[in-house]
This record gives sequence, C-alpha cells and structure tokens, in this order.
Amino acid sequence: MPRRKRHEQHEEHENHERWLVTYADMVTLLMVLFIVMFAMSQVDQKKYDALRDGLAAGFGQSPSIKSGNASILEQTGTTAVQSIVPSTVDVVGKSMETPATSKAIAEHEQAKASVQRADAVAEVRRLDDLIRRLYAALRKHHLEDDVQTTIDERGLVVSLVSRHVVFEPNLASLTTRGALIVDTLAPVLRDIPDPLQIDGHTNQVKVKPKYYPSDWDLSSARAVTVLRRLNEQDAVPARRLTASAFGHTKPLIDPAKPGSQRVNKRVDIVILSSLPDETRALINDVIRERRAEGGLS
Repeated sequence: MPRRKRHEQHEEHENHERWLVTYADMVTLLMVLFIVMFAMSQVDQKKYDALRDGLAAGFGQSPSIKSGNASILEQTGTTAVQSIVPSTVDVVGKSMETPATSKAIAEHEQAKASVQRADAVAEVRRLDDLIRRLYAALRKHHLEDDVQTTIDERGLVVSLVSRHVVFEPNLASLTTRGALIVDTLAPVLRDIPDPLQIDGHTNQVKVKPKYYPSDWDLSSARAVTVLRRLNEQDAVPARRLTASAFGHTKPLIDPAKPGSQRVNKRVDIVILSSLPDETRALINDVIRERRAEGGLS
C-alpha cells in the first residue's frame, strides 16, 4: 500500500515549464515570418517577372493582359525615360505631335487635296464632254435653243426651258415639241451610269394654278411627267430616276427680267455626280478658273 501511494503522488506532480515549448514555437514562427518578409522585400524584379511569365505561359495565359509587361524603367543598366511634357499631348491623349508628325500630316492633307482637285477637274471635263454630246443630238432636230446646261456641285443640270412651250399653260403634259426634246436627250442619258434627278419648277406669277391646288403640285406633276417618259418611252432604268418639286422657289433667271416667266417654267434633268461631297465642293472653283482661262463659256 505505501508504494502505490508514492506512485500516485508522482503522477499528480505538475510541470510548470510547459509554456516554454509554446513560447519557443511562437518565436520560431515569428522568425520565419520576418525572414520571408525580408526575402520578399529583396526580390529580383527580372527573376520575378520571368517566374510570373513562365507560370502564366504554363497555364496558357498572357501575363501582359492583366499585369502589364515588364517596365524598362526598372531594369538594371537602363536610364529612366524623361517624363512627357503635357503640352505635347493632345487633350484626349490620342497622339503626341512633333515636327515630324506635323510635317507628315501636312503632306498627307496636301496630297489628299491634290487628288480631290484632280478628280474635280476630271469630272468637269467629263460633264463638259457630255454637254457636247447632248447638244450634238439636239442640233440634229434644231432643238438646241430649248435646253440650257449648267455644271455645279451637284453635277450637270439640263434645263428644259419653255421658250418654245415645253409644257402647256397650267398643265403638266408635254407638248409635241417638249416630248421630242426629252426623246432626243434620252439616248445620251441612257448610256451614262449616273443617277438622274428630275426637278419640276413653275414660274413666279402669283396666280393659283388652274388645275392644281398649288405651284408645288404643278411642279411635281411636271417632274413626274418627264420621269415617266424617260422610263416608259425611252427605256431609262427606273432605279436611276427620282423626282423633286420646287414650285416657284428656284428661278433659273431673275424674275424681273423680260421673258423670265417662260424660262423659269421648266423641268431640270440633273445628272448627279457620284464623287464624294468634299470633291464635288471643288467643282465650282474649277469652273470659275476655267472660265477665267477661257476654257468654259
């Protein structure tokens, strides 16, 4: 019995130094933590980037999409690039203008303008040749005085003036002479690819048309009459034809001049140029220069 008592007393003895084990573990962990932090603070950027790129390539991803490419500013042996002066960059940051880029832009714009002008000159020559073809056809029937032609930024305007009564008074129907004029022009117009816009006009007499509610209706009817004859009688494709009405708002000559009413009551066949707007805007300049040089009447 006494031996068993001494054994029990030995097992119940408390160890007061167990906290040293926990403390030692904590100190060890803290030391490891500081070593890792120190190692991370001294990382080689090149090696890190190489490791990152290698891992990204291994997983089939591009590191430059999310993280950015390696910066040349932080590589060993390189000099930092000078900061960009804000005044050299445009407001939205599209490009940096330098003397070289400015010169290149100016040369590009100059070349573009030269091409546009050359195209405008070529278009005026083409339309001038078309005028000669139209008048050659009209002269065969002695109808050259029934038509006036003008080149402007739209293209070629062929005006069927009513000097010999192309339209009956207050009506949209063509006279026999008027129908002959349209039929004479049609073969030349049919052979070109340009769209044709048929514009109807009335004179400036302030009298309500007898058979139509207004000048707009009368001018529209006259335009449609010419359009239908070109299409139905002269086989000009309908896809190339459109009609517009202008009433009395666009006189061909000054309404104050004697005989203007007969001329302003007309239909215009406008041969629309297919050139871009910027190029067509140069046509009037080309015409003025050619007139100054005596190249156009």
